[in-house]
Amino acid sequence: MVIPAITDVTMSALCPGKDECSLAIYLTGIQHAIIGLGTLVIMPLVGNLSDIYGRKAMLTVPMTLAAIPLVILAYSRTKNFYYAYYLLKTLTAMVCEGSVHCLALAYVADNIPENRRASAFGILSGIGSCAFVCGNLSTRFISTASTFQVAALVAVIATLYMRVFLPESIVNDGISTRTNSKDEADVSLLDKDSTKNFQIFKTLPSLDDTISLLRSSKTFSQAAIVAFFSNVAEHGLHASLMYYLKARFHFDKDQFADVLVITGVAGIISQLVLMPILAPAIGVEKLLSIGLFFSCAHMFLYSIAWSSWVPYVVAMFSVLVVFTAPCIRSIASKQVGPSEQGKAQGCISGICSFANVVSPLAFSPLTALFLSESAPFHFPGFSIMCVGFVSMIGFIQSIMIRAAPPISNYKVNSCNNHVEP
Repeated sequence: MVIPAITDVTMSALCPGKDECSLAIYLTGIQHAIIGLGTLVIMPLVGNLSDIYGRKAMLTVPMTLAAIPLVILAYSRTKNFYYAYYLLKTLTAMVCEGSVHCLALAYVADNIPENRRASAFGILSGIGSCAFVCGNLSTRFISTASTFQVAALVAVIATLYMRVFLPESIVNDGISTRTNSKDEADVSLLDKDSTKNFQIFKTLPSLDDTISLLRSSKTFSQAAIVAFFSNVAEHGLHASLMYYLKARFHFDKDQFADVLVITGVAGIISQLVLMPILAPAIGVEKLLSIGLFFSCAHMFLYSIAWSSWVPYVVAMFSVLVVFTAPCIRSIASKQVGPSEQGKAQGCISGICSFANVVSPLAFSPLTALFLSESAPFHFPGFSIMCVGFVSMIGFIQSIMIRAAPPISNYKVNSCNNHVEP
């Protein structure tokens, strides 16, 4: 709900009456970079802790914190309140950004067999797209003030629903209460002994742990590289697109919502209908390459948009673009054991967070420059075209990924850098 409205709120607070504001672009970029640095540390930690204390316990923290900044803008959107929101959002997002999605993926991996995970991840993303569409439709038809009030209320309801109705998939001693095979149950029993004297500092992921996980499987490391470049491109597009559309075609909250609704509907069709059919038929590796190819194409088309109707048409490309994230997560999930799903998803999320640091530092200044009057040449979409080239690097790397046998009944040994049964 907040995404279509926040650009107008930011511009109104910082540069009232203008369609181009370098300060807004720089502040947004700095915020994304700081959040990325925070989540780079927090994401692997959250994933590791969820393997020990359970997904539900760890979900409570980010879902609770996420509601707090919304309350500020629900009360007022003046300059001082915007800065208070900006500061609090930056701090809370270090814990919240991506945590819910990461833990939800690990939760699904706890409860779904390997041969159905790609479809399950796609369905989970599709349900997220449904929520995305509902949120943007709501924003389209209610006032800005009401948008933040309703968003805060929904965040509170979501947290309460999770606490009351979501069953835990891992108990406090680190044993999965839902296993898909006898072997997985045996691994869980072994984990019980290894975590009896667990100390909190032992769960802190080190660089060696991450390197060990990346080296444990060539397929996992390739998926991590693709995740990095695709997320650099994705965050670069998200950081630039709305400011670009506002400066180029004078879009406002309603037009942003329309574009995002089209994107969300395309994502629903793709993830709930196409992906469950295509993933078993052609494999997640090929589906990943298809998604990245169309990601490049739609970024290039955004960059050369010649009329205000073009962004609406380009948004329909999302029917194929959204394959990327579920495919990466599915590939990574199959390369670790059942007791390390949180660690694997946390590692990928940490890499995505690092991409979120790099992307705004590279593309926010470029966007501000080419939307200003001091641009070296007239090409408002130049930064978005550069984003497309970054996505192309991820596409090239994805072509090199070959399907590897799942390592579901093995566990990565972070000390000896090998895989042991």
